[in-house]
Amino acid sequence: MRILMISSEGWPLARSGALADILVALPREIKARGHEIALAMPFYREVRENKKLKTKPLHVSLEISLGEKNLSADLLEGRTAEDLQIFFVRCDELYDRPGVYQERGEPYPDNAARFIFFDKAAVELARRMTPSPEILHCHNWPAALVPVLVRHQGLPFATVLSIHHLAEQGSFDSWDFPLTNLPGRYFEPTGLEFFGRLNLLKGGLLFADRIVVSSQVYAQEIQTPGFGEGLDVVLREQAHKLTGILGGADYKRWNPATDKFLPARYDAGRLEIKAVSRNALLDQLQLAPAPRGPVFGMVTRTVETKGFDILMPVLDRLLADDVRLVILGKGDAAFETALAIAARRYVDRLAYIQDYDEKLAHLIEGGSDLALIPSRVEPGAFSAMHSLKYGVLPIARGTRGVEQIIVDYDPATNTGYGFLFYEYGSEPLWDAIKRAKEIFMQREEWERLMRRAIDLDFSWEVAAESYERLYGQLISHPAAAA
Repeated sequence: MRILMISSEGWPLARSGALADILVALPREIKARGHEIALAMPFYREVRENKKLKTKPLHVSLEISLGEKNLSADLLEGRTAEDLQIFFVRCDELYDRPGVYQERGEPYPDNAARFIFFDKAAVELARRMTPSPEILHCHNWPAALVPVLVRHQGLPFATVLSIHHLAEQGSFDSWDFPLTNLPGRYFEPTGLEFFGRLNLLKGGLLFADRIVVSSQVYAQEIQTPGFGEGLDVVLREQAHKLTGILGGADYKRWNPATDKFLPARYDAGRLEIKAVSRNALLDQLQLAPAPRGPVFGMVTRTVETKGFDILMPVLDRLLADDVRLVILGKGDAAFETALAIAARRYVDRLAYIQDYDEKLAHLIEGGSDLALIPSRVEPGAFSAMHSLKYGVLPIARGTRGVEQIIVDYDPATNTGYGFLFYEYGSEPLWDAIKRAKEIFMQREEWERLMRRAIDLDFSWEVAAESYERLYGQLISHPAAAA
C-alpha cells in the first residue's frame, strides 16, 4: 500500500506535543511492514535551521489560491535517519516564523490561511506523486481540510483523519471561509460551518472516509457532551466511520536502557543508576539536591486541557514540602507567566523551561520519580507510556482512556503502578499527590512499583497492525469509503 501522511508536525520539528513523536514512530512501523509511506509537512524556520536535516529542492512550484490571492509553494524532499521520505511545503511568507502555531503565547492571526494553504498544497503534491498514494492520512485540524478537498475534487484517494486533540478544532471567523475557494454550499451546517464560524475539524469529520482516535473507549466517550468538545452531535452522526486505535510508545527513542541523552543508562535490574540522572537534572537546573524528596516532572503543553487550571491552586502547597518540580513546555501565556513567577519564588524547588528541548525532555524522564498528568482529557496518554518505561510513576486523572494505560495502585491487592484521581479538581489532585508521596517514602515498595512500570510494553507494533488493517479495508472497498 502507498500512504501519504499529512501533518503540521513531524521530524525534525521540536515537538509541541505528542504528535511529532507519533509521526516518527507510526510511519516507521508501517514502513517496516512493507508499505510505501511518506510524510508531508510545512517547511518551518525551525526545520530549515535544523543542521541534521538534508533537503533537496524538487524544482516544482505550486500556485495555490487563497481566496482572491495566489501564493507560490516550493516543494522540497528530505529523509530521516531511518529513511522516511518527507515532503516539505515551502512558503516563507507563511512558515518562516519563530513558532509553529503561535508566538509569545498568541496564535498567529493568519493560522487559517497558513493551514488552508498547506492542505491545498498537500493535495496537489498527492496528485503529482508517481506512483500516486492510495491513502491520505491526515492528522488533527491543520490537515482536516484535505478530506473536504479530495471529495470536492473527486480525487481517487481514500482519506483517514486522526484526531489527537479534539479540543483544538481550527475554528476561525466566517470571513476566512473564502480562503478555501470552495462553493458556498460548503459553508452550511452540513459542511464546515459551525455556529457561524469556520470549523476545519468539523469538515474533516464529515468528509473523511475514516476517523481514528486513540482508543475504542475514547471513541465512545467523545460521542457524549462531556467529552465531545461541542462536536458530540457530529461525532454521533459519523459514528459508523469512527474507530479507536491505541497508540504506542517509541521505545527506539524513549528507553532508559539505550537513551543516549542520559548520563547513565539503567533498566529494571539497575534502578540505583537512575539516581545519576536525578542528580544531573537537579544540577543542570540549579535545584536543591537535598533533602531527597520526590522529583515531579512534566513535559507537556502549558494549557488548560492539560490540567494547569487545577494544578496552579495547589502549587504552593506542593512546593512547601520537600519536593522538586520540573516543567518543560509552552502554551497559554497566562500559565507561562504564572509558572515563571512561581519559579522565581521557589528558586531551589521549581524549574520552568518555556520551550521544548529534546535532551532535557529525556533527562526529565530519567531524573523524575513522578509524572504529573492532571489533564482534563488525556485520550492517548503517550507521555505516561514514556514515563512508565523510565520507572516514573504517573499521577493522572482517571478517565476511561487513561485507565487503559495506568492502573491505580492498590496496596490491598498489590496491583497497579500509578495514582489516579477521578473527579476533576484541585483537591482530588492534591489527594493523589499526597498518596504518591506517602508511598515514595516506602522505598522497597516504591522500587517494586518502578520495576512493574518498566516491564510494561506499549510498543507501536500492535497499533501499526491495526492501521494496516484499516488501510486495507479502504483500498479493498472503495465504494464503502465513498
